Amino acid sequence: MSTRSRLSILLSLSLALTGVGLSAVPATASPPRTTPGAADERATPIPAVQGPLATTAESYPFGAANHQEVPQDLGSLGYVEEEYLVSGASNVYTWPTTGPAQIRTPDAPYTTRVLVRKPAKGRDFSGNVVVEMLNPSNLFDLNIGWAVAQEQIVANGDAWVGITAKPIAVEALKNFDPERYASLSFANPLPLSDPANCATVATDSSRSTENGLIWDIYSQVGAWLKSDDAANPLRYGSRSTQVEYAYGFGYSQTGGYLVNYINGVHPLVVESDGAPIYDAYIVAVAGGGFAGAYPMNQCEPAPPATDVRRQFTDVGVPIMRIMSQSDYLLGIGSRRADSDAPGDQYRHYEMAGAGHATPDELTFSASSADIIAAGRSVPPASCNEGPRSRFPSSIFFNAALRNMDLWVREGVAPPRAEPILVRDGVPVLDEFGNVQGGLRSPFLDVPTSTWYGAATGASFCFIAGYERPLPQDVINGLYRNHGAYVQAVRESARTLERQGFLTDYDSRELRKDALRSDIP
Repeated sequence: MSTRSRLSILLSLSLALTGVGLSAVPATASPPRTTPGAADERATPIPAVQGPLATTAESYPFGAANHQEVPQDLGSLGYVEEEYLVSGASNVYTWPTTGPAQIRTPDAPYTTRVLVRKPAKGRDFSGNVVVEMLNPSNLFDLNIGWAVAQEQIVANGDAWVGITAKPIAVEALKNFDPERYASLSFANPLPLSDPANCATVATDSSRSTENGLIWDIYSQVGAWLKSDDAANPLRYGSRSTQVEYAYGFGYSQTGGYLVNYINGVHPLVVESDGAPIYDAYIVAVAGGGFAGAYPMNQCEPAPPATDVRRQFTDVGVPIMRIMSQSDYLLGIGSRRADSDAPGDQYRHYEMAGAGHATPDELTFSASSADIIAAGRSVPPASCNEGPRSRFPSSIFFNAALRNMDLWVREGVAPPRAEPILVRDGVPVLDEFGNVQGGLRSPFLDVPTSTWYGAATGASFCFIAGYERPLPQDVINGLYRNHGAYVQAVRESARTLERQGFLTDYDSRELRKDALRSDIP
């Protein structure tokens, strides 16, 4: 079954590189300001902006769509890509065991880069922007939010914005293009001689830089996109922003960053601005003892695995936490009851069959050649058991983003799903070795394989997952002929679509894949 064949239809992947036709010099630059304009009544500062940066054959954004591992022609989707440099001042915070974050060091200068993908024409823009802290776990930026939810983003006309979030990723960018990214900086505001500049930091960190600048950066970029600032790429020529709703997204490490932001910084923004910047959050594959929170600054530890700061309660905006089969057991402490209560709108989902580290996060990020040029190792696409699991977690993220938008805009509560069934600390498996419970799909309910959440091998194989096809005699016993298999998939997909767990286009594509298959 070709689970990703829909990309050739919906996303028009192209092996030909395409330019984005930007000017040779930055088109706009704006000074930082804290005085709100007519359409921006916020206290959160708007950063200084340079861009869109020129794109040429010799100099282009790291992770640009037409330089992905499988290049993508955004123009065929009616989208354009732009890259900006944003600069401002960020507080470095500490996080007490109770209450929100507190300022440790104020006003540290920063410059980071922002990658924007948006509808080419304003009339096609939905008013939604998905803002992602780009995942730096491989020591360079991965465009994972775009990878797993781009079909819904494009189908709905949303914009996607990715922010370089960590100094180690800045280092990779400077290796990749020293001139383009020369000004990027997450400099530590504390000199090396300052006792508060701790002598020991994590292996992917440096005393001369500070990981904790990202929190105010995330606020300020969101405030910029919602502002009437002249450099806002989502104004589309109007006098004010066209953004109606901003949705925060983080995956794995940056999903844990969102936990810090939501519980530590979001309350400060609401207090200072009178309203949140982000209208909802999708926290992906991060929770409890698995990437459930990170150090608020690089000199203090992360909250312990059972700490209440890792859980969400009464945040004030809708939150979805989505775990995978690779991480739900380690992250089981993130489980809590779903809620539709005003101010405590919450859904917890666990993707049965889906792996954490997916092929898509490599396919839709920088090419292997560009990763090497950035001075980094190319993550392995295969582990000891074989290729990374082909299970399409995108079917769940597409539906989640669709459902989140309905929740925010129309008050339509998303469907609820039971977590993966666990007894005595171990999952309960069906007769085919697949987990019971969780978010369901035809891959488990009309089985042809056993889906595992953990493999062995290098790098992140322990959370990559893999697939083992069922023996042919078992498949023959399940489906008397091809038509019986196709009908079973059709019924499963349509039921999940009616329940709200699949989009119509994913349901349709799963049915087509079944029809094209040779099962049994």
